[in-house]
Amino acid sequence: MAAVFCIGLAWGRYPVGLGEVLRILGHAAGLPIHPDWPGVLDTVIMQVRLPRVLAAMLIGGGLSVAGAAFQGLFRNPLVSPYILGVASGAGFGAALGILLWNSPWLIQGSAFFFGMLAVTAAWGMSRLYRSSGPMIIILAGVVVGAFFQSLLSLVKYVADPDDKLPVIVYWLMGSLSSMTMDRLLTVLLPMGVCVLGLLLVRWQLNVLAMGDEEARTLGVEAGRLRLGVIVSVTVVTASAVSVSGIIGWVGLVVPHLARMLVGPDYRRLIPASLALGACYLVLIDGLARNLTATEIPLGILTASVGAPFFAVLLGRGRTGWA
Repeated sequence: MAAVFCIGLAWGRYPVGLGEVLRILGHAAGLPIHPDWPGVLDTVIMQVRLPRVLAAMLIGGGLSVAGAAFQGLFRNPLVSPYILGVASGAGFGAALGILLWNSPWLIQGSAFFFGMLAVTAAWGMSRLYRSSGPMIIILAGVVVGAFFQSLLSLVKYVADPDDKLPVIVYWLMGSLSSMTMDRLLTVLLPMGVCVLGLLLVRWQLNVLAMGDEEARTLGVEAGRLRLGVIVSVTVVTASAVSVSGIIGWVGLVVPHLARMLVGPDYRRLIPASLALGACYLVLIDGLARNLTATEIPLGILTASVGAPFFAVLLGRGRTGWA
């Protein structure tokens, strides 16, 4: 991860050597290094690239851990962090914020609020029915996601096609181009706490993956654990979507890659997903910044890379689920 972090800082249209990156970081950390480099390098590394690389590592790792946790929770290898409607809800909230306000903070807050509201609605809908299996909340998430998707389409329809609509469409495709250290800090605490919580209960996910009855016999309260995992994954996903837009396939593909490398044991799978997801999104963001003259939205690249990779895994029967 450290090597990918440094590569992400050095990789860009303005050339910066790895040695210069290390010296600039060392100087910023308070080491006795004389700053004999051009002042523009401080701006490029510390103000432009550092927030993006840190955000890519946080969001990539968070979405990957969330995807791995949900796949174990629902015992389904095709589940992603967006399955309960959080992406549709957050997308609607951001589009509504763009339509009504120009403040990035209000847009981010609106996206987070409606993302959480969508999952809360899905959870509440699932409790109205007597069935207690994991499939009912997935179906409720599909219903809620479709509802918020319709509201999103309505917002796009009424948005000014020359001003607001392009901003909404670009935001929905996912990007870290507007990332600053202040925006990163707003989601660092909730995402960090929830990812840490998932790391602490990862051994219980092994038990939960065997079914509720087996979990009870081993002293694990399945209902309480399921609710805690859903809340943690929702906070991680809504926080990520609120600052970066919708970046698909990360939480679906990376856990499978980690499962191929370390096996299905969640004590190793969750940390492996965290590390691989962080590195993966840093590299994807580097490609987005450097492949063409204009920056490519992250959602396009993650789908372009993730979908064929996942298709190959399915064709070879190498999902590693069994």
